[in-house]
Amino acid sequence: MDPWKEDLLQTFQSIECERQVLAMVAELARKLEFDYCAYGLRMPLPLARPKTAMFSNYPAVWQARYQAQEYQVIDPTVQHAMRSPSPIIWSDDLFAPARELWEEARSFGLQAGLAHTCRDASGMGGMLTLARAGETVTTTEWQAKACHISWLVQAVHLCMVRIAAPKLLPEIAVQLSCREVEVLRWTGEGKTSGEIAEVLNITERTVNFHIGKTMAKLNAVNKTAAVLRAAMLGLLS
Repeated sequence: MDPWKEDLLQTFQSIECERQVLAMVAELARKLEFDYCAYGLRMPLPLARPKTAMFSNYPAVWQARYQAQEYQVIDPTVQHAMRSPSPIIWSDDLFAPARELWEEARSFGLQAGLAHTCRDASGMGGMLTLARAGETVTTTEWQAKACHISWLVQAVHLCMVRIAAPKLLPEIAVQLSCREVEVLRWTGEGKTSGEIAEVLNITERTVNFHIGKTMAKLNAVNKTAAVLRAAMLGLLS
């Protein structure tokens, strides 16, 4: 591993709060010739409305405006992050479906930028945005800085998952026993408690005991929800 990559990872591993993460990202963003930075973290649960958190050094008025108008719903960069791991550069064409958002952002000095996403095995996704008041990010500039930005995204994501994710979704710290995983896997296959008991050569009462334990651990209202939550958190793989 290159020394700068190792230093970057070690630096973020030593940080213990979101504010410090943001300060470090802002410093690195300036070195990459960007005025602003933002990082959004999205949990895999709940399915209907996944919990999210946003950290940025954007102008405070713009942050409030973005939240009040619920611009995240129509933000093309957010929509892109939901379906693709590829980085994307801001452009008029990109923001054509959200012209009002684009014009307001530019009025606050967010005139050029790029967004890069990251997703891990536990289903948590993140998006790092670097922005500035100035020239558009060209393909040439991106190619020259891609390696550094890609590593920065990974480092920030690992750090934010460690620091912020447990506050948003305590279930990510859950650990299931081997037997609990087995029971949930067979439950997910549609097996009844009696059928699972036969497969695992245990009593039906024991199967139900494990199901109850996993429901409690995962804060699930029933066994179906327990299977779904465990799968979404990567606990059954």
